[in-house]
Amino acid sequence: MVNLYSIDALKENLEPLRNKGLKIGFVPTMGALHDGHISLVKAAKEECDVVIVSIFVNPTQFNNTEDLKLYPRQEDKDLELLTQNDCDFVYLPTAEEIYPPDYEEVKVDLDTIENTMEGEHRPGHFNGVVNVVSRLFKIVQPTKAYFGRKDFQQVAVVKEMNRQLKLPVEIVTVETKRDPSGLAMSSRNLRLSEQELEKAVVISQVLNKGKSWANSYSPAVTRQKMIEYFEQTSLKLEYLQIVHPDTLNDLNQYWVSGATACIAAYCGDVRLIDNMELITKEEN
Repeated sequence: MVNLYSIDALKENLEPLRNKGLKIGFVPTMGALHDGHISLVKAAKEECDVVIVSIFVNPTQFNNTEDLKLYPRQEDKDLELLTQNDCDFVYLPTAEEIYPPDYEEVKVDLDTIENTMEGEHRPGHFNGVVNVVSRLFKIVQPTKAYFGRKDFQQVAVVKEMNRQLKLPVEIVTVETKRDPSGLAMSSRNLRLSEQELEKAVVISQVLNKGKSWANSYSPAVTRQKMIEYFEQTSLKLEYLQIVHPDTLNDLNQYWVSGATACIAAYCGDVRLIDNMELITKEEN
């Protein structure tokens, strides 16, 4: 595996491969890697000739400076894990390289996608996502880019950004990787104590309950039952919504294929998100 610390080094290594017509798979991350990230690397390896992972804790997508400061960082472990899983390149840029003095902010109209759930509770978050991802796409110029379904709304934002900016990158979504308990793998899980890890399992439990209730109730009733179930636990709910898989508009009376429940909750001081498709295409 080759570690790349500058745009020049990245171009020097990737341009010859691109000129040969090789497919470049890209996995953008903020580090603190786990098996969920590795599932993205493996998916990229199956479909592409070369795989590059970026590690960059993007300051512009944090609306809480304390959250940015506490975000887990473990570069040595990350590099070791990527080496073990046959990653070809890792790009480790500085903030100054991603956002140079002459950087011009990218603007896209995300409409309702950005004004609900994460967008509502983390103002400016998706503007940060759009800018860092579009910048990384411009630098890396991948054939395909891989994102985890756990960040469901982020994937929708990236796809819409990609469409509006007409970027020549195929966006691939990979299913959420979960612990045996059902808890979605997340870098933020590193901040949870053993007791909190046990308590956090209720997030996936309520999503599974919702999937079961969706067979008998409307989206509005299913959501209410999920909230009532969750409120019996020690976690603090920030939001729980059932949305259309493309527009992210709330569903109330009628189900649609791909209807997805999205949740954000605090376990202690740690904010966790998760989602689950409640109505699959086969079921609807």
